[in-house]
Amino acid sequence: MGRGNWIIAYIRQYSRFFVLSIILGTLTILLGTSLMFTSGYLISKAATRPESILMVYVPIVGVRTFGIGRAVFSYVEKLSAHSLVLKILSQMRIRLYKVVEPQAFLHRSRFRTGEMLGLLASDIEHLLDFYLKTFLPSLVSIFVYAGLIIWMGWFSIPFAIIGAMMIGLLLFVGPLFSLLYMKARNERLKRLKNGLYDRLTDAVMGISDWIFSGKYSLFTEEYQKQEQESYKLERQKLAFTNGRDVLNQFVLGVIVILTVAWAGKLTAEGRIAPVLIAALGLSLLTVLESFLPIARGVSELPAYLDSLRRLEAIEREKPPEKEGGTEKPSAQQQSISIEIERLSFGYSPGEQLLNEITLSINQGEKVAILGRSGSGKSTLLHLILGSLSPSSGEVKINGLNPCRIESIANWVGVLNQKPYLFNTTVINNIRLGKPDATIEEVQEVVRMVDLNEIIANLPDGYETLMEETGQRFSGGERQRIALARILLQDTPIVILDEPTVGLDPLTEKKLLATILKTLSGKTILWVTHHLVGVEKMDKVLFLERGTITMQGSHHNLLETEERYRRLYKLDRPFS
Repeated sequence: MGRGNWIIAYIRQYSRFFVLSIILGTLTILLGTSLMFTSGYLISKAATRPESILMVYVPIVGVRTFGIGRAVFSYVEKLSAHSLVLKILSQMRIRLYKVVEPQAFLHRSRFRTGEMLGLLASDIEHLLDFYLKTFLPSLVSIFVYAGLIIWMGWFSIPFAIIGAMMIGLLLFVGPLFSLLYMKARNERLKRLKNGLYDRLTDAVMGISDWIFSGKYSLFTEEYQKQEQESYKLERQKLAFTNGRDVLNQFVLGVIVILTVAWAGKLTAEGRIAPVLIAALGLSLLTVLESFLPIARGVSELPAYLDSLRRLEAIEREKPPEKEGGTEKPSAQQQSISIEIERLSFGYSPGEQLLNEITLSINQGEKVAILGRSGSGKSTLLHLILGSLSPSSGEVKINGLNPCRIESIANWVGVLNQKPYLFNTTVINNIRLGKPDATIEEVQEVVRMVDLNEIIANLPDGYETLMEETGQRFSGGERQRIALARILLQDTPIVILDEPTVGLDPLTEKKLLATILKTLSGKTILWVTHHLVGVEKMDKVLFLERGTITMQGSHHNLLETEERYRRLYKLDRPFS
């Protein structure tokens, strides 16, 4: 997989569009040059009091024609170039998604969300800027530069050589110097921005852990320090850019003055009319100004190359071998165990959110995981789901690493605090658990979660629109619809991530009874922060500051742990 795969391949595929954009860009510059040439001629000719009105009327028509033509061709050129780049963008993003998607979701440990954002928002955008700001403008400028030197040589070979050298300062020397100066700074700035992506997304995902660990101020200070360093580099780049632009304008002015002097010499020799002196100076000014953006585009080449290297490395790298298939566990595999051995995890070095957790869960066991907010309950769930990789230790589901199980959704279902309901029909929302489910299967799970009468009374039954986020239904009803999804999904393990939060005590009690009844025989991991209904669990464990401080059955803990007895009494619902 070569570099041409991300650059040259698209140039070849859309070669006709590239040629069209180059032609339109060249014509836009030529029409702008013609506009200024005609304007200069018109001003000079009008000052000589011409003998016929036609001597100024024709240039006036030319000014209008070239002015309108320049605007039209400029618009069409931008439309063509952006249309071309958007075509390439769509293909690049599809291609990147096909490369990243199986690796990001199958092998979660390889990529962090911040790296995904860096790839999608930074690298792809850089390659698009390459086409728009560097490749197309540079080709157009080289064609115009070659034509300009040939035109100068037609009048004077020596002046053409001097012009080639002077204009080369704008077109070649300036961009090369910018490239050398900006290279290290752009690479460093890109690394900083990618680091900010990583830190920010990690912080968002683990914000509760940062807050409850009391270290959020440390994160804020480190993030601001990194951001200030990024701003400092941006200011250095801006100062250099401003200085370079001033120098380019100086060179441009010198070239125009030399051109006017050269035109004056040609006039003295009788080779051109005096009225062409201003026309030549103004037209050359327009051409040279079109060369000025090249330095800015070329100075970004290191960033383009860095983006290419990252994309190529991802495309070349083969994902690790799969440990689990895409099919649901077989009948023999339905007896599933979860083994957690000396499991530790932290978002940053030295910051352990879980510490040396060891736990064994057999098929069909109902386990309650309790603890105050920030104790590591949700982190433990993410590790079991494979959406996080341990800092040390391991999690095994039937001997398989969950990070490497291709379709973890075939093994583990999740009912969380706020299941999302989409703005589509009731039956479509339920079928998310099993897209090919028959109407009879849907009706069966709806009956199991006691929603059949409610759905029957809806205006269009199962075809009734849910409305965004399921606003048509109460909190308990939304949870029952999500539970119906889980039942259709039919996984041997079900995670309950505080599904009764925000419900009134009566609804909570009924929902818990429905959940435990319908999920009978499945392994249940119930994360909660209080003890309502915990007596129905086979095993209860308390997490505190990332470690298990209490573990056992409900009755055993009542007999042996004074703290548990107090907590249960305080949290027990009224009869």
